[in-house]
Amino acid sequence: MRVKKFLAITLASTMLMSVAACGSTDDNKNSASATDENSITIWAWDEAFNIKAAQEAKDIYLETNPDAEINIVTMAQDDIVAKLNTSLSSSSYDGLPNIVLIEDYKSQGYLTSYEDEFAELSDIMNQDDFASYKTAVNQINGKVYGIPFDSGVTATFYRTDLIEQAGYTTEDMKNLTWEKYIEIGKAVKEKTGKDLCTLDPSDIGQIRMMMQSAGAWYTDADGKVSISNNQALKDAIKIYKDMVDSGCVKQISDWDQFVGALNNGEVASVVTGCWIAPSIKMADDQSGKWAVAEFPKMAANEDSVNASSIGGAGWYVLKNVGNTELAKDFLKNTFASNIELMNSLADSITLVSTLNAASEGENYSKANEFFGGQELFSDLAKWTSEVPSVNYGLNTYAIEDLMTEAVQAIVGGADVDSTLTEYQAQIEAAIGA
Repeated sequence: MRVKKFLAITLASTMLMSVAACGSTDDNKNSASATDENSITIWAWDEAFNIKAAQEAKDIYLETNPDAEINIVTMAQDDIVAKLNTSLSSSSYDGLPNIVLIEDYKSQGYLTSYEDEFAELSDIMNQDDFASYKTAVNQINGKVYGIPFDSGVTATFYRTDLIEQAGYTTEDMKNLTWEKYIEIGKAVKEKTGKDLCTLDPSDIGQIRMMMQSAGAWYTDADGKVSISNNQALKDAIKIYKDMVDSGCVKQISDWDQFVGALNNGEVASVVTGCWIAPSIKMADDQSGKWAVAEFPKMAANEDSVNASSIGGAGWYVLKNVGNTELAKDFLKNTFASNIELMNSLADSITLVSTLNAASEGENYSKANEFFGGQELFSDLAKWTSEVPSVNYGLNTYAIEDLMTEAVQAIVGGADVDSTLTEYQAQIEAAIGA
């Protein structure tokens, strides 16, 4: 899962691992950035998604810049975190890349701790060209340091056949509230014996999605911990508990069980990021039986909308490694502006781009037969533009490690207000707030 938990950025320096064992694509010479003025190195994770995107960007760039040498290195995300923190904290640049992919939840931590290590990119991108919620995370002190990449826009993926057997239609699934979603789930369970969706007690990404739909986070607009008086968080936990108590949720414990429940027809839906689409499509026998609707909003929260996000990352330039201008030129002509690239990636890796103009590409208007002929990319692009912007702060994962305990305590019957007050203090102590 692209949102699988990794150690918080503030703890990452304790987990340095050998990068010598990390694999790289076949055309790479090594993981160190070259000293040649026409050469840059890119670090990213996920061969099937981020690395493939970087490779396609390389191919496009070399068409007009044949003398450039672009080395693309595959490295596990936690290895990238560890290496960056260790090297940047000691101003040691040997072996670092010129361009690195950084997860959105971690970007503010890097920019706050190492602002002088990243090149400002305001001159190669226009913030208005991208979804506003993405540009909110790649800047500090009014300066832009990252090029937004993939959208983690959320949606309700559901089995039309199971929904219909329960007495509902595709119209009933549009602009859902979570309360209506649970109501439908109970009917699905009663009529078909199938569960509505899965929940993993160790992963409260669903809470995160619900909060962002209301423009809220574990931290406030100033980056201060906001737990005990966070109404959106309370509303989200209530919905989470209602889902558990509904009796129509299948409990799972890892990614394989999560995808297996979808592919084996054990659940009728999943509410998560758009990146789940390729996994759903692995079940060829279910082609034409799936559709996609907006993310459910929280009816009890007037700020909640039918749009949210989970996951996503951006491209950053390490200015003290060298060849900064070449690295910036590469990004300027690829991820910062290239509609041809975004249209190609929509087909090759199911990318939902956060570059607004990407929706003009022909692949965004194509009917998706697996999803019943729906113009899937067009809908996901529209919902991407509606995602509320929030301040992810510096310690999302460190906070969530403790919040997972709090949520499970409340699900088990603990008082909401006293539990959140207790964990507010624990979290502040843990991150030194």
